[in-house]
Formats: sequence, structure tokens, C-alpha cells
Amino acid sequence: MTTYVLVPGAWHGAWTFAPLARQLRAHGHQAYPLTLTGVGDRRHLLTATVNLDTHIDDVAHLLTDEEITDAVLVGHSYGGMVITGAADRVPGRVAGLVYVDAVVPAHGDSCWSLVTDRERAWYLDGAGETGYTSAPLPFFDARATPHPLASLLQTIRLDGGLDRFRSLDYVHATDWDGESPFTALYERLRDDPAWRTHALASGHNVMRDAPDELLTILLGAARD
Repeated sequence: MTTYVLVPGAWHGAWTFAPLARQLRAHGHQAYPLTLTGVGDRRHLLTATVNLDTHIDDVAHLLTDEEITDAVLVGHSYGGMVITGAADRVPGRVAGLVYVDAVVPAHGDSCWSLVTDRERAWYLDGAGETGYTSAPLPFFDARATPHPLASLLQTIRLDGGLDRFRSLDYVHATDWDGESPFTALYERLRDDPAWRTHALASGHNVMRDAPDELLTILLGAARD
């Protein structure tokens, strides 16, 4: 049995991974789809102090409190920042990482630094209302909620590299509406023997657009 921790991207809650979590459990695995602090059904916790470190703590504390030692961390989009930080914080509890059309930061990177001007404009949309929140985009699921802006701006602090983990997978969505900010990253990782890369004919919301293909990739990470 493998334990999956499923971390959504900005503005989204655990619901984005809930169907996939049910399928993973049906295959005999444990799965924890998370809602990060300040988002979704935890939006009542959104304050100006919620940042990337807060979200890394969300995952690291789950791994510690549940005494998980074989986790496959799965991060979508911004969630790549979170799973990288959590794996670095408690590396002995993590077996593998799966980045689902996500950022893959190095020490000193931020989500802001790793995307394009189009995504940066999205992040700043609505910030004037409170000074510390990013508004969900009009085309998102109605359940999407404002996201803590500081988490998108804060740089990540890492003590080690991803080579410490048993398996590394990158899932690239090829059917963006416009240019994907992750294409160059995918092409670089595709030539790196430490990574398994997967290109799916999907929009950015891979969980919705290619759920069966994504499930197969996650089950492969468990076998590894």
C-alpha cells in the first residue's frame, strides 16, 4: 500500500482531487486530498500572514501526525511549490513526488518567478480588495476561492535536492488555452534520466480532463 497526499493548485480545495482519491483507495492505497490553509472550506483561516511556509506546514504536519513514511506527494500547479517544500522538510517520510503540470522550484524560487507575465497578472487580480488575496478567475469552478497572495510571492528555502527521493514524475498538459508556462520545464526534465515525464492531451486541469491517464501514472509511482 502507498499513501498519496494530493495538493491542489492555487484557489482550489481538496475537491479537485476527491474523485482521484476515491479511485486510489479502490486500488488498495491510502489517499489524502488536502485543502490548504485559507482556501476552500478553510477560507475562514485566510489572513495576511498565510504564506508558502503555512502551506508547507499543512503537508509536513499531516505526514508527521499520521506517521506516514511512504508518501507519494502529488502537487498540481502551485502545489508543486508545496510538495517540494514539504519533502525537503521531512524527507524521511516521502518516497516519491508527482508534479501535475506544476512548478518545480529550486532554492530561492517562488511561484511568481517561475511563471509568465500572464500568470502574474492572474495572481494580482483582486489583490486591491484586501491587499493580500488573489481572486479566482472567472472560468474556474464555482467552488474556487481567493488565494493568499503571499504564498505565490514567497521564495522557497530548501536544504537538499530532489535526488533524495525514490521516484520523480512530471505530467505535462499539452492543450493549454494559449502557451503553457511549463513547456520549457517539461522539455528539460524529459532529458533528465532521474525523471519520468508524461505528456497528456489535457488542459491545465489534468484531474478533470485526463483522470484515467493520471490515475495510471500515480499507480505507476506506487509500483516504483
